[in-house]
Amino acid sequence: MQAKNGKTTKMHTLHIFNPEHDIALAANLSNFTAPHAGRQLRNDLGFLPALWAEEDDVVLVESVEGAERAYKRLRSKLGRARCLFVEKSMLPQLDLQHVSPWGWDLALHAQLRRWGVSGPLLPAIEQIETVRQLSHRRTSARLLPLLRVDGTVGEAYECTKTEQVAALREQYGQIVAKAPWSSSGRGVRFDENAAWVAHVIAHQGSIMVEPYYNKVKDFGMEFTATGKGLRYEGLSLFQTKNGAYTGNVLATEQAKRESVSRYVSLDLLDTVRDRILSTLDLGSYQGPFGIDMMLVSNTPGAMPGTRCSLHPCVEINLRRTMGHVALDLERRYNPTRDDDIRGVMRVIFNGNNYQLKIDKQT
Repeated sequence: MQAKNGKTTKMHTLHIFNPEHDIALAANLSNFTAPHAGRQLRNDLGFLPALWAEEDDVVLVESVEGAERAYKRLRSKLGRARCLFVEKSMLPQLDLQHVSPWGWDLALHAQLRRWGVSGPLLPAIEQIETVRQLSHRRTSARLLPLLRVDGTVGEAYECTKTEQVAALREQYGQIVAKAPWSSSGRGVRFDENAAWVAHVIAHQGSIMVEPYYNKVKDFGMEFTATGKGLRYEGLSLFQTKNGAYTGNVLATEQAKRESVSRYVSLDLLDTVRDRILSTLDLGSYQGPFGIDMMLVSNTPGAMPGTRCSLHPCVEINLRRTMGHVALDLERRYNPTRDDDIRGVMRVIFNGNNYQLKIDKQT
């Protein structure tokens, strides 16, 4: 990036939104082509890191013109300063100090090398493999027993044979089967499809199986691994449709805690949070991550507002999450914490492209 005086402009961090990350982990290939939906999501919402980037940071996008046009609509609502977008052809001209993607995988590593990002800025292949193994759903299954206290539910099993899955179906009556690596509700089945189970085991080595729970509400906790330990960032109240993410509530931490307290006690919530901080070992991983949880009805057919049990670890997302994005928005655009519920952040598909919408409540 050339400044007016002809010198190279010094940039701090290169941010990248690569939402196909979870699928790329499953493929585990350097030469990986994401499905069409993943490519379009990256193209349409590539500007997203502008919502948390710092001054002098840059955001990699497919089209600078398209990103500026999409981001302009949000800036008018949020009052955020202009962000510098760059395309891949500009990368060799930048003097970067750090690269911060949505998540690290072999495909992104190979892309950045081809596009001229220097080796020292990229993690070692061994580090990426560590991220991949920790992103396997068995990590959630191993953490779950450590979080099981009075008021919680949750079991998870890793199966390497179809017969094991059938036995769990017989034991629990209704199960949920999950591919070890998948994204946004994909790779999750609520019926015992023997052919699909066999396919997942053949391609990913195993399959995760859980009892079916009568879910009342989704939510999560967001954290950062700092290299010196784990730091709690805040609650994430998110919405899904058919297992896929659709939006996040934008609210103060107090308002979100009050919302969850209608279903379970805050003491239970804090106990689980503290156990995560003290027991979860992510090795050398540094960066944002989130733990999805859910509130489970204690009786079949119970209505929202009744007391529930807490499932403390549905899955771990070893990457940035939309919950982190919602927290960044709350911190940057409501620094005084003077409102309870500010609105909802949604990702919608209008038939042609994906858009990020922020609907403020009055």
